[in-house]
Amino acid sequence: MAIKNSLAKTQAAADDKIEIIANGESVRLSPKMVKDYLVNGNGAVTTQEVVMFLSLCKYQHLNPFLKEAYLIKYGNSPATVVVGKDVLLKRAMRSEKFCGMTAGVIIVDNNNEITEREGTFVLDGEQLVGGWARVIIKGYDVPFYASVSMKEYSTGKSNWLTKPATMIRKVAMAQALREAFPEEMSALYEQEELGSIKTDKGEALSDIALDSTPIIMPSENAVDAPAAEKVNEPVQTVATPVEATPGGQAAINDILFSDSNEIQPPFEV
Repeated sequence: MAIKNSLAKTQAAADDKIEIIANGESVRLSPKMVKDYLVNGNGAVTTQEVVMFLSLCKYQHLNPFLKEAYLIKYGNSPATVVVGKDVLLKRAMRSEKFCGMTAGVIIVDNNNEITEREGTFVLDGEQLVGGWARVIIKGYDVPFYASVSMKEYSTGKSNWLTKPATMIRKVAMAQALREAFPEEMSALYEQEELGSIKTDKGEALSDIALDSTPIIMPSENAVDAPAAEKVNEPVQTVATPVEATPGGQAAINDILFSDSNEIQPPFEV
């Protein structure tokens, strides 16, 4: 009996929904919904990892169905949570304290001098070595500044190979925004920052393609249709016709009422 109660409690916990207020809208999300719709990768998330994901979405007001947050799990490695594209910047722009930001790349130019350049433009012959960002906050005399090194984040693959300046600039922007808004953006990391975290196959998480297409949230009122009841149709056995014999009815009676054990009826008794 105790086992049944334990199973019932576990099922109830899996179906319990928590309310998330994101972008002024209410989203109700359960651990089961997370496991069924919102896990990226090939690993099986634990209950603890699902609870941590739900807690982050709740207290940081993120809607995972709009791809504002991703739960990533590969193999037996710990699950990782990242925010969607431009979530940090959008959140900053909604704040009354935000007064703008600038960001760009750090290069070694053709004169062998280290230069900060706004944007992502890099000339042939120049060496891209890092990125930088400055966030201006109302009431502060000095902007929040962050600079990051290519060596620390670049994997040399995927977008890091084709768009290295864009990638390193985004990393610098994420770091500067977190420093400028510690309460609003604590524990929120973008995918570009995950170059040091590997999948079970040794790939960097920053190189994994994440689908940014919003997911239609399952209806709370949807009721699973009951499974169709299986009906066992009676098996119709066709009796083997009795061949005509010269004995007529007498021969038939001999078959039907014979005492011989060798003759079996053409149906189940």
